[in-house]
Amino acid sequence: MTPYIIDAHEDIAYNALTFRRDYLLSVVETRRQEKDTLNPQRTGHTLLGWPEYQRGQVAVIFATLFLAPRRYQAGAWETQTFADAAEARKRLENQLNFYRRLCDDHPEQFRLIYNKNDLQQILEPWEKEPAFLPDPAVADPESEPRKTMTHPVGLVLSLEGAEGLRAPEEMEEWWQMGVRFAGPVWAGTRFCGGSYEPGECTREGYALLEVMASLGFTMDISHMTEASAVQALDRYEGPVIASHANARALIKGAQGERQLTDLTIRRLVERDGVMGVLPYNRFLRPGWADTDDRQLVTLRTLAAHVDHICQMAGDALHAGIGTDFDGGFGWPAVPYEIDTIADLQKLAPLLAEFGYPDDSIAQILSQNWRRVLERTLPET
Repeated sequence: MTPYIIDAHEDIAYNALTFRRDYLLSVVETRRQEKDTLNPQRTGHTLLGWPEYQRGQVAVIFATLFLAPRRYQAGAWETQTFADAAEARKRLENQLNFYRRLCDDHPEQFRLIYNKNDLQQILEPWEKEPAFLPDPAVADPESEPRKTMTHPVGLVLSLEGAEGLRAPEEMEEWWQMGVRFAGPVWAGTRFCGGSYEPGECTREGYALLEVMASLGFTMDISHMTEASAVQALDRYEGPVIASHANARALIKGAQGERQLTDLTIRRLVERDGVMGVLPYNRFLRPGWADTDDRQLVTLRTLAAHVDHICQMAGDALHAGIGTDFDGGFGWPAVPYEIDTIADLQKLAPLLAEFGYPDDSIAQILSQNWRRVLERTLPET
């Protein structure tokens, strides 16, 4: 049976509100609607749509609440930014309400996951029978028609960057509103160093970690500098992950601290954390441009990052997928074999070529993230 996928990072609300994308539509339809707009130029062609989730067996997504600090705003078109805590709160609540409306209005397509019971209800149909949704573009009129079978996709809420909080104690309100994962930083350096600004954990950063752990949040170290990530992994008393990052050791000429060093990966594994690899060409081949030959970066390149994590860990229990689709990029800035998220299933045979058995491949595609969810979500 085709394994289902759990994707640990997608900026669905950000993209829906910024670019007016409707993720109930197919990728083909969204691309058609955006043909004469600036969206593809600003963020690439979309890779996401509910039909593609079904065809790719994407059962669960860690769906983000994400805002960029105003100083990193790409242009007036980028509406999901903040200048102060009040604006951050308003915009984050708008994103939260987007997810609630999406799931309330379309419960057969999307449902929010707040607890273990919600998770079980989402996964049960995916485990009984894979989804099947015919693709009109590849349909064979002479083949015997199969019965359409679709399942709701579960959304787990994740706060990507806590920099807009009024104070660390505000995290309690976000927990009550259903957020279960949180990364302390995106840019830096209020709480710690991040992808754009260097530094270690600050006094307020340690206070944030203490509050998060007391509430039950899973901490996401994806955007932390090596120094701050190692400090946080040593100090944080709750569960830890890296939802979307690659192995810096495999990226020749990598600049900055966006990707994880072997030291950070080792510490994450020691904490029984999981790291989701990210199929973004510039995070796999520095300097890659949309005009480059797409065959320069393939899914085998991504599989090598999975293998690097597994070799360091000594098992296949700490690697997963965190696509970051459509987070500031899209097609063609993805490995050659990918046209939509449904193509993530092509990773499975490549992992088999690396020597991974079926049970290990299932761990990487979904079961490692499932273990994290079952261990960290509240009972009810």
